[in-house]
Amino acid sequence: MTRDNLALLLKDEDWDQVLDTNLGAAFRLTRACARAMLKARRGRIINIGSVVGSAGNAGQANYAAAKAGVLGYTRSLAQDLAPYGVTVNCIVPGLIMHEGLRGAIPDKFFANLEKDVPMKRAGKPEEIAEAAAFFMSEGSSYVTGQTMHVNGGLLMPG
Repeated sequence: MTRDNLALLLKDEDWDQVLDTNLGAAFRLTRACARAMLKARRGRIINIGSVVGSAGNAGQANYAAAKAGVLGYTRSLAQDLAPYGVTVNCIVPGLIMHEGLRGAIPDKFFANLEKDVPMKRAGKPEEIAEAAAFFMSEGSSYVTGQTMHVNGGLLMPG
């Protein structure tokens, strides 16, 4: 959920709504679900970030702050819950083609976006699902507090 504008022109309500939707909701959902995971001494929490949270983007200071917050929240929560057998990780999608996006962005504009991706294509929702499947699997039982960037090389953080 975004409400784009230059940072100095953002209205308080646009800042608050974007932060609450993108960061506050992750907090509230986790709080509602984590107790059962703690009791079971097992669980997986997967947050969804954004390339904008790692790299920033002009006109999206509120969204960038919210998604950067999700990254920090993921790492802190991972430390809180690891002793109880609960892992917490984050998937950061890049440009992902889905039906809602296809109808909202003209093909010519979308093709220009794809040029910026080193793999020269948009990702597919199935590729995000595969990342989530890994974090849900036993193969990731020793992986917590991590961020997986699924973006075709658009962003390669160190």
